[in-house]
Amino acid sequence: MAGILAWFWNERFWLPHNVTWADLQSTEEAAFPQAEDLYLAFPLAFCIFMIRLLFERFIAKPCALGLKVQANGPQKAQPNAILEKVFTAITKHPDEKRLEGLSKQLDWDVRSIQRWFRQRRNQEKPSTLRKFCESMWRFTFYLYIFTYGVRFLKKTPWLWNTRQCWSGYPYQPLLPDLHYYYIVELSFYWSLMFSQFIDVKRKDFGIMFTHHIVTVSLITFSYVTNLTRVGTLILCLHDAADIVLEAAKMANYCKCQKLSDLLFLTFAVVFIVSRLGIYPLWILNTTLFELYEALGNFPALWVFNVLLMVLQILHCFWSYLIIKAAYKAISKGKVAKDARSDVESSSDEEETVPRSKALHSTIATNGTSGANGTNGYLTGGTCSEEH
Repeated sequence: MAGILAWFWNERFWLPHNVTWADLQSTEEAAFPQAEDLYLAFPLAFCIFMIRLLFERFIAKPCALGLKVQANGPQKAQPNAILEKVFTAITKHPDEKRLEGLSKQLDWDVRSIQRWFRQRRNQEKPSTLRKFCESMWRFTFYLYIFTYGVRFLKKTPWLWNTRQCWSGYPYQPLLPDLHYYYIVELSFYWSLMFSQFIDVKRKDFGIMFTHHIVTVSLITFSYVTNLTRVGTLILCLHDAADIVLEAAKMANYCKCQKLSDLLFLTFAVVFIVSRLGIYPLWILNTTLFELYEALGNFPALWVFNVLLMVLQILHCFWSYLIIKAAYKAISKGKVAKDARSDVESSSDEEETVPRSKALHSTIATNGTSGANGTNGYLTGGTCSEEH
């Protein structure tokens, strides 16, 4: 085990030439990031999850009910043991042959059986109330952490000059505010990583899970290698769009269509400008070029930049979906149903859904880049539905 740990923490991989782990041990004069600090994220992630449960029950739910958000789920299918057995054990989408067989067995017409299966599938969709509570929690967290990040960064020199991210590296003392910022963001993403399995499930579950893994990896990697200055820039940049996204979803759940559309279009602008403009021109420019000029080359930098590039690929994918939704919103006067994530994976559209009610924004959130991705999230939805 000792040999494996020594190989994993090889200084020539993680640190610049002539720098050792001993050089970065915290002293009374200065504190530096330590790998063991990251263990704090696990109990804190559990605390954040518990705070979320309390918030959703005692704050978000009363707010939703006060705003007249629909509390009931979709209409339930009438009980039928035979159809229920087929639904749970065989298929949720019976083909024509099976429909005809069930029609003869039950003496129902095929259309009635199709309607039953559609209602039964929709029955598994989460209620609007639940989705509102989830979005309100994320909106509140993103607003808090973004505000904290802005207040912290506006006092730092590296916000105004990214070359300051590498000044004195790696001997950059760990500021208490920076430590708090990092650990809270990491804890939040760990909580999302696990709560994603019980949250409203969307079609881009796999992509969002990948996003969370990349985010947690970037935050962890940048903390261990003391690339925290640029990490704070990435975190704050990604949180900005997620606030507007969650606000758009809440407006949609409250049936404030015009406000929801306006917020979604605002989100689309903020997301594209921040992820396709500022991120590559500001963040990737400093990590790919200014960092190399200041410190030369060592293996950890390549890993860090590969993770940042993976994040940018996710940005491009989500931007494509957002642009599609925004184009529909502008050309048709509303955000039409889109192929993005906020459509729950188990959901089915009703036979005919009026376009005015099919407001689907595609986005979510909170990617991360060592950061956030949606924090960075684009989890789509209807700008209506989404995170």
